[in-house]
Amino acid sequence: MSKALNFKQELTACFGQPVAENPTQVMMEAAYRHHGLDWRYLTIEVSPDNLAAAVEGAKAMGFRGFNCTIPHKVAVIQHLDGLGESASVMGAVNCVVGRGDQLIGENTDGKGFVKSLKELVDPQGARVVIFGAGGAARAIGVEVALAGASQLTIVNRSQARGEELVKLLNDRVPAQADFVLWEGTFTVPEGTDIVINATSIGLFPDVDARLDLDVDTLRSEMVVADVIPNPPRTHLVRDAEIRGCRVIDGLGMLVNQGVIGVEYWSGISPDPAVMRQALEAVFGE
Repeated sequence: MSKALNFKQELTACFGQPVAENPTQVMMEAAYRHHGLDWRYLTIEVSPDNLAAAVEGAKAMGFRGFNCTIPHKVAVIQHLDGLGESASVMGAVNCVVGRGDQLIGENTDGKGFVKSLKELVDPQGARVVIFGAGGAARAIGVEVALAGASQLTIVNRSQARGEELVKLLNDRVPAQADFVLWEGTFTVPEGTDIVINATSIGLFPDVDARLDLDVDTLRSEMVVADVIPNPPRTHLVRDAEIRGCRVIDGLGMLVNQGVIGVEYWSGISPDPAVMRQALEAVFGE
């Protein structure tokens, strides 16, 4: 991509590592084209040492906002003018929104998931099992709790990280959380409503990797979700479908993150079907 930009265009950006074909960039620009927005979504590599200057540059050039990827999700906070509710609870930002002369940090990771979830089930009062205790698990746990889930069980191989997330949830959101150390094949408890893989298990290129989970304890009344977008049809998604569960694949979460981002930046509610079609073309679905 040429570095020469037409600054008469409105710009949004992703501060992170550039790749040959960034799926989020493809998806976002498909939405812009469909809705007649003369915008670009750029993937820009920013080193930690240059993060402050990049944020000031985005403000100076009138960017509508930008996404942040690892390693900037926490460090960016000190350079912003304020935080939305969930970003404040999580202590992490993945979406920055220009509001007047201020840049406000939001987090759409969990919001995108909850938007997908609500297409299938109301999480109010739900009992939820979440595999993992990293950034995705934290974002999803916070947002599912804020959406009304009553019980969260965090299943993780690192006790320290799992207990840290449980403490955050119990201290900051209106849900009861507990921790289960993942030491062997996990059995989904009776009465579970929603099962979520928030780990990287099964992510390309390790597509044959499976969660250490007794899939026979997945029951048809459950919603089963996998945050992995590549490949969208992971072993967990397939195993859950075989058992009659309703499923959410990683593309659903990614699309809805993008929808929320476009809404934040433009005020337009984009067509999610257009965005999913663009992602499916990238992943060959």
